[in-house]
Amino acid sequence: MIDRRSVLGLVAGAVALSATGAMAQDWKAKYPEIVFGKVPDENASGTMDRLGPLMEYLSKELGTKVTLRIAQDYAAVIEGQRSGQIHIANYGPASYARAVMVGAKIEPITIEVNEDGTKGYYSVFYVKKDSPYQKVEDLKGKNLGLVDPNSTSGNNVPRFSLAKMGIEPESFFSKVVYTGSHENAVIALGQGTVDVVANWWNDENESMLKRMERKGMAKYSDYRIIFKSDQIVNSPIAVLSDMPADLKKKIAEAILAYPTKDPEGFKKMTDGKAKPWEPITHDAYKPIIELNKFVDDLRKKKAS
Repeated sequence: MIDRRSVLGLVAGAVALSATGAMAQDWKAKYPEIVFGKVPDENASGTMDRLGPLMEYLSKELGTKVTLRIAQDYAAVIEGQRSGQIHIANYGPASYARAVMVGAKIEPITIEVNEDGTKGYYSVFYVKKDSPYQKVEDLKGKNLGLVDPNSTSGNNVPRFSLAKMGIEPESFFSKVVYTGSHENAVIALGQGTVDVVANWWNDENESMLKRMERKGMAKYSDYRIIFKSDQIVNSPIAVLSDMPADLKKKIAEAILAYPTKDPEGFKKMTDGKAKPWEPITHDAYKPIIELNKFVDDLRKKKAS
């Protein structure tokens, strides 16, 4: 004789599975394409080379097309998420914080982890190795290269650090140039367009300059660091908060599993210089929101 409770249990399980499947079908119908945005730190072809395998992997894992949107500047990614046109975004800390500050309904799901297991990096000022400059104060009247107004290591931390030195960039330097990307900043320094540039740096083994050296675009030993900031929390990947909970969960699980399920793709993305991502929450970036506010106040004071 069949136990009535067993039958009811089987029916309940079938209903639950059916409901889960229906939810998945619902979001797949609503999201026939998911857009992944990346703030620019290198040229478009370099970004595509690094992230192309991740898009293919996510498309397979999610069962819907995932498309990479290569933005021209940080603001395009911020606006893309604020307007709901970019569903997943790989930010820098300050651009993530800025997106939240301008009303983007987003939540971070993963954080980058360095090769040594740390979850932070630095803003540095580079000069050419053969230049006479030994400290920032030596560069009065010279040209400063920054990256983008929404770059953490390429603008906000440098401006915060300069303020602590009593330096107002637009007055102290002859010219302040925004180069658009970390890669372009190094190129500008190499070409002599600027005399000092801000950039990101993890350690002696990993930085934008090291990445460029590996691609044959620059030589690390041709440059010197004359200033290094306090450590900054690493970059997040964020998703739109109003997406279905099961979709957000599936995206997070897929991204966290990427290094294991596609180790070659992850190695290509990171040059083998990082450990797997880890989960993260918004609380980690609250100090960056305060940093953004500080830089905003500096601009307001300058304008007045």
